[in-house]
Amino acid sequence: MKKEVLYNKKSREILMAELQAEPFERITCSFYRYININDPITLRDDLYREWDQIGIFGRIYIAKEGINAQFSCLEQNWDAFKANLDSRDILRDIPLKVALKDGESFYKLTIKIKDEIVAYGVGEDEYNMDKVGNHLCAEDFNKKLSDENTVVVDMRNYYESEVGQFENAIIPNVDTSRELLPEVKRLLEGHEQDDVLLYCTGGIRCEKASAYLINSGFENVNQLNGGIIQYAHDVKEKELDSKFIGKNFVFDARMGERVTQDVIGHCHQCGKPADRHLDCGNDACHILFIQCDECHDNYNGCCSTECQEFAALPVEEQRVLRKDPKKVVSKARYTSRIKPKLAELDQS
Repeated sequence: MKKEVLYNKKSREILMAELQAEPFERITCSFYRYININDPITLRDDLYREWDQIGIFGRIYIAKEGINAQFSCLEQNWDAFKANLDSRDILRDIPLKVALKDGESFYKLTIKIKDEIVAYGVGEDEYNMDKVGNHLCAEDFNKKLSDENTVVVDMRNYYESEVGQFENAIIPNVDTSRELLPEVKRLLEGHEQDDVLLYCTGGIRCEKASAYLINSGFENVNQLNGGIIQYAHDVKEKELDSKFIGKNFVFDARMGERVTQDVIGHCHQCGKPADRHLDCGNDACHILFIQCDECHDNYNGCCSTECQEFAALPVEEQRVLRKDPKKVVSKARYTSRIKPKLAELDQS
């Protein structure tokens, strides 16, 4: 009997070509739910089997504490997908957040088992998911923002905030989720009795973060219901004044959704206004950074002249050089995957 394959085996090139050849529209969407999942592995395999059949692409994390999904669905299979969700008690009536902008967000289906659906790395005694912050709609969030005793905190990584943020928000200087909660707690010292407003991309990071802050003694913790994604929809549909300015960074091929026309970011190479994130064109580096159109042309989509020169070498020569870490421009030379200040490097 042939063994069932519950993962993708095609190359990226083939998958991208198939995606671009699709004569259909796709809906990009996300959802999450903190809920006890007794057997994540069985759920993972069942979802892969069923969602692969209806053409779902995306990145889904499953843990004993819940599920976190970002994905795209063929427009004509949208009702079938929602019916599939509702066929399971743990996923029935789950809120779905549809992206502002469609596009080629994902090109394959990946479902992984994780220890946490958001990798905060905090102990179970440091939060209680039965006690989370109040969920505020866009109107109520805007009202709270105008209160001088309110403290608003961006619960995303700093590079996400570079291209879009709420006015007067505290921006923690971290680039991984594991660093975030202790830093936010430190930044909020002295505000234990004040109204605290939390926001993130789609809401999932604020759920556990709010539970963590409440457990740490903060009395008035609130969170933006549905995150920036839902807020942007509500602002548009209800003609509200957007207090969020710029772009909402997203973790897929689109890299961002524009909420307002403001460009608050700056090119990491020349410093000019820019808000387009991209990965360095040198596959040995692939660092995430912001680049303006002019620098993109000058550096061929690379983060530095050395990466540009390496990427221009024949592929076979690159492969040989990559075997010797001393001869290759690699992200290993940086303290993190994100390199925000390219202007400090020698670009000559």
